[in-house]
Amino acid sequence: MQYIFLVLAIVFEVIGTTAMAASQQFTKIVPVVILVVSYGLAFYFLSVTLKTLPVGIAYAMWSGLGIVFISLVGYVAIGQKLDFAAVIGMSMIIGGVIVIQLFSKSAGH
Repeated sequence: MQYIFLVLAIVFEVIGTTAMAASQQFTKIVPVVILVVSYGLAFYFLSVTLKTLPVGIAYAMWSGLGIVFISLVGYVAIGQKLDFAAVIGMSMIIGGVIVIQLFSKSAGH
């Protein structure tokens, strides 16, 4: 269950960040409402995850995967380009999450 809550935290964080970009510096009310609700849910689900996962592990996965997913949303939905260095860096983030999951005794397997 802890990973379901973590995935929900990541999904809502990505929705909130996407809404932030659409809010045009907080001038569009609907994206601002989506942003506030999404970030509230993201932090709630992250806090639920912290009942069973260490804060450093949960935050590393939440922020790292959030970076990757929001970059993919930016690329697919907004047309923002990713250069080679960005792709390599995000690959390293994914690699770090995989290392944590496979080898860390702190990850709460």
